[in-house]
Amino acid sequence: MRITFLLFLLFAAFAQVNGQSRVYTVTSGEMIFGWADVEQAPLGGGDMENISNNLRFTVFLHLGQYVHLDLSNSIGLFSGLAIRNIGFITDDDALDLDVEKEKHRSYTLGLPLALKLGSFRDHFYLYGGGEYELLFHYKYKYWIDGDKHKTSEWFSDRTNRFVPSLFAGVQFPRGLNVKFKYYLDDFLNSDFKKGDNPLNDYSRYGKTQMFHISVSWQFDTRDIEKIWGGEGSGRTYDARI
Repeated sequence: MRITFLLFLLFAAFAQVNGQSRVYTVTSGEMIFGWADVEQAPLGGGDMENISNNLRFTVFLHLGQYVHLDLSNSIGLFSGLAIRNIGFITDDDALDLDVEKEKHRSYTLGLPLALKLGSFRDHFYLYGGGEYELLFHYKYKYWIDGDKHKTSEWFSDRTNRFVPSLFAGVQFPRGLNVKFKYYLDDFLNSDFKKGDNPLNDYSRYGKTQMFHISVSWQFDTRDIEKIWGGEGSGRTYDARI
């Protein structure tokens, strides 16, 4: 994470001496369509089995504030901070506990760094990069015989504290953005165990790697400030990204 900050500071310093460069901020939300690659061992031991999981669709709470550095009209970088709600839903085929469904989710704070290539005047470009996310609020739900059980924790030991990812996407004119992200590490901490409830023994999990597709609209922060301040009455957004 320190390396990410240092790299972006170096690029920002370069922008100060490059007359063609441009720095601006972008505000964004996301609609996330997520899945996971999940492996689980049967109770009492045995080989890990792939567990079926359902599409997880979320819109809350997803909020990003990004700083873009355009070195020219065709090459640039961006970084920033983003809050997301990520997780997965499984049907527990490997457990003989009559568990109907499990949901694991966490709010995260992410720090991305990406390279972008395209035509910024036309508001169209491709981008790709990496991100580290801090998992800061975890919630776990499961259903047995129709009854829901849940627990939630701040900075929980049930998950890995930091999870890295790689992402790539396309920015279209008028703010539309489509991105694919793949997490490089497991979501859950397989060393976690609490009490005698086998559902609280996360060594039963082998792999909990997530991936998702997100759709968002991204806008130059200055345009949003004008509209909220009453200066944008009668005009549409100019998504300068």
